Amino acid sequence: MDIKRRIEIKKGLDIHLKGKAPEEVIQVGKSDMYAIVPDHYVGIIPKVLVHEGDRVMAGTPLMMDKTHPEIKVVSPVSGKVTGINRGEKRKILSITIQPDDEIIYEPVDVAGLDRFDVADYDSEALKALLLQTGMWPFIRQRPYDRVADPTIIPRDIFVTAYHSAPLAPDCDFIVKGEEDALQTGLSALKRLTKGTVYLGIKDGSPIKEIYEACKDVMVVHLSGPHPAGNVGVMINALAPVNKGEVVWTLNAADVITIGRLFKEKRTNFAKTIAVTGSECLNTGYTRVIAGCTISSIISGNIADGHVRLISGNVLTGTKVGKDDFLGAYDYQITAIPEGDDVDEFAGWAMPGFGKFSVSRTFFTWLTGKKKEYVIDARLRGGRRAMIMSNEYDKVFPMDILPEYLLKAIIAFDIDKMENLGIYEVGPEDFALCEFVDTSKMELQMIVRNGLDLLYKEMN
Repeated sequence: MDIKRRIEIKKGLDIHLKGKAPEEVIQVGKSDMYAIVPDHYVGIIPKVLVHEGDRVMAGTPLMMDKTHPEIKVVSPVSGKVTGINRGEKRKILSITIQPDDEIIYEPVDVAGLDRFDVADYDSEALKALLLQTGMWPFIRQRPYDRVADPTIIPRDIFVTAYHSAPLAPDCDFIVKGEEDALQTGLSALKRLTKGTVYLGIKDGSPIKEIYEACKDVMVVHLSGPHPAGNVGVMINALAPVNKGEVVWTLNAADVITIGRLFKEKRTNFAKTIAVTGSECLNTGYTRVIAGCTISSIISGNIADGHVRLISGNVLTGTKVGKDDFLGAYDYQITAIPEGDDVDEFAGWAMPGFGKFSVSRTFFTWLTGKKKEYVIDARLRGGRRAMIMSNEYDKVFPMDILPEYLLKAIIAFDIDKMENLGIYEVGPEDFALCEFVDTSKMELQMIVRNGLDLLYKEMN
């Protein structure tokens, strides 16, 4: 195999948690409410296009971006708009829809075109179709890790079909049966760039023949500990982003949703997600529609006690309540112990058999066994100044100096940020650094704030 088509990383960390989803389908309840949450779409300044009480169809625009009005976020279901919920300074928190018993889809029409063969579209017509149908927010860009600017042609496009985070869903299981939609989506993306579309897959994937058969892409085999599946690792190893360049990034499951538009001729936002975590009574995969309530997924399936619900994985996901909604980019719900009701005698001074430790503080590593751990949400330590101990480097595989980049971001030294690789990273790339950080700093938030400030400064 061409060495350029294989990426093997050594640095990183696999956190083996109890509660991984087996390749089984479980039944969940039907959601009685759906929502669009503007905060899920980084970079979009929302302007609401509907009013409370309006009737909408699946695919009806609910809001648009004030900066790029052509970018629209659409309703995932048909029904009645029941609320436009606002917070402080009238910030839009969510737009909620009470669904119909049967989904009615918005007719798809772009400038009179009624063609759904990707080959019939040039790049501008294809871009217009994705914008009009609400598919565009699936496409994110680097630098800045935000919804892509439709006025810029990307140098390359990177698609990841490998989730390596703790308890992450198996992308191969999600792709099975959706091969045609995946190929169609990849072909559509290829028409939007003059560069290369890279598809990252797990090395040794049981369905690698399906990926290798995909046209219009370069398939890249990824191996090693987490974050081997992160798109940032692909970018850094294959074609780093220099100042003035833009690349797009997508999840393979989102590419399938785009491809389904051409196959079904409608905006179908159904997706397969994993229900995971030690506090779930039954783990597995289930089919839901984007924007559904958390309660519809986990009702009757959570252990008694203090439980932390997370939309996404334990490293990069968002804490949610039962009345909140599934994240727009999330394909996983995780339930772990909260830990606020736990009292431990002597704490870390005990031998700690059965406890997880990166630094081998506890003696579990002596067993030499691959153990599944139950880890709660406690911080386990107090916040303090950043300690320059090279602990980030041990789990950060990219050719970037994480500690120095973070210090440059905190100081907002633009020249140093650029020289240290700010343009090719996203918050998720620092999730493991945050996990092992003895200073208990919110590194992902620091990176997110730094990217947002840099975008305002450079634009």
